[in-house]
Amino acid sequence: MHRRDRGTRRNGAGALKALLLDLGGTVFRSGSEMMALLGEVEPAVRGVVARRGPLGPERDELWDRMIRSEISERDYWQRRSDEVGAALGRDWPIQEFMHTLYGLAGDDIIRPAAAGLAADARAAGHKVGVLTNDLRAFHGETAMASHPFLRGVDALVDASVTGILKPDPRAYALGADALGSAPGDIVFVDDMPWNIEGARKAGMIAVELDLTDPQRAFDEARDALDLPRTADGVVA
Repeated sequence: MHRRDRGTRRNGAGALKALLLDLGGTVFRSGSEMMALLGEVEPAVRGVVARRGPLGPERDELWDRMIRSEISERDYWQRRSDEVGAALGRDWPIQEFMHTLYGLAGDDIIRPAAAGLAADARAAGHKVGVLTNDLRAFHGETAMASHPFLRGVDALVDASVTGILKPDPRAYALGADALGSAPGDIVFVDDMPWNIEGARKAGMIAVELDLTDPQRAFDEARDALDLPRTADGVVA
């Protein structure tokens, strides 16, 4: 999935910056948050969801292996899908697992601070795009993939369609090309450290989102775009 708007907007100071957002964990609430909701309604999986990255009450060795790049993010979520499925007595594909997780949140899957940042950036004349690794791979053609937030962005690059995953330098080049912006004019937000490092190497202004304190990343992105800071997505 790769949409492109060729227009370039400028002001007196030169090219306006653009905003490029990761999706899962950054715009959409993280799978770790969704697993907590699953544990509330499915007692059989509570032992599994107690281990859910930095947000779980128990140490998540599998998450630590992912952070050390010993396994991929897709490997991590496949393992969690298998474990949750086994606890529920279900042999399911990862798309069904993700559909179950994110269905628990209903309309509340978007971080308000992310939606507010994107809306304010566009209102200020900045282009807004999404660069994600796993939209179709994890969610298929479900409502997640056609969410109103995604219909409102200027560019959407899904690496599970292009076959070029972050942190491959070509993924960031595709994102920059889709926005019609130079990498140095792009503020990129992501929750995975290797994707942030890849963006920096590509020349982007990279802001790492900490799942335990996501608001800080949105504040930093606002500063980089010269937008007013907010409290939980509401302009202060």
